[in-house]
Amino acid sequence: MTQSPLLADLHTTVANALAEDIGDGDITARLIPEDQTAKARVICREDAVICGAAWVSEVYSQVDSRMQLNWKVKDGDRVSADQTLFEIEGPARSMLTAERAALNFLQSLSGTATISAHYASLVADTDVKLLDTRKTIPGLRNAQKYAVSCGGGYNHRIGLYDAFLIKENHIMACGSIANAVATAKHNEPGKPVEVEVESMDEFQQALDAGADTVMLDNFSLENMRAAVEKNIQLGKPVKLEASGGISDQTLLPIAETGVDYISIGLLTKDCRAIDLSMRFISE
Repeated sequence: MTQSPLLADLHTTVANALAEDIGDGDITARLIPEDQTAKARVICREDAVICGAAWVSEVYSQVDSRMQLNWKVKDGDRVSADQTLFEIEGPARSMLTAERAALNFLQSLSGTATISAHYASLVADTDVKLLDTRKTIPGLRNAQKYAVSCGGGYNHRIGLYDAFLIKENHIMACGSIANAVATAKHNEPGKPVEVEVESMDEFQQALDAGADTVMLDNFSLENMRAAVEKNIQLGKPVKLEASGGISDQTLLPIAETGVDYISIGLLTKDCRAIDLSMRFISE
């Protein structure tokens, strides 16, 4: 199985997390005899969609390669409260030193996967695709976008380098939508060009300029439907993305207008960490 490119910075991300937590050494873990071993299990305290196994395994590997993990679930699995996620065995000092960093990754990424799964379930009977945004936790861009995909969502552009997203300030600085799109296509031919619009007039300008995707920002349902209909009449020259003010109450009505995508910042910026617990197992 091909590894996701979103795991490419896994080693560095974990190393940074460990550096900020451990510093020059875990002084509390040193209370435990160096040769003492232990076994523990990690339990999920609530219903959730799990994500983060690779980050957890990497944490324990970097702290102490002698650690042995036995996963009971995999990324994308739905679990119930009090379900065991994995068991671990090895040096007690290392187990405790790595615990917080490992659980931080697992609880945060599972939170992102869980909220993504919730929103995806609301539009499961439509053709719309839910997209994440760049509103991610600093340093966890790839990890959170991976978590969104585990929950049934899709990734928008990863950063500022892989696709254009021309917004209001870009348009003002360039002089017009037409100028912005033309310059984008000249500077980086072949890269996707998306334009954010706030009115039907701007929507027409984006169509005329040859954008690949048009983001309908805070459009009313009536105007969304009108944009979808116009796009159909023209042979669907662009993909349509709805954005702004998306909630679990407004999601389905927006999806039913016929837009191709709905982008939701809260998938990554407002997610709540899942409640996890690690407990030593008595031999």
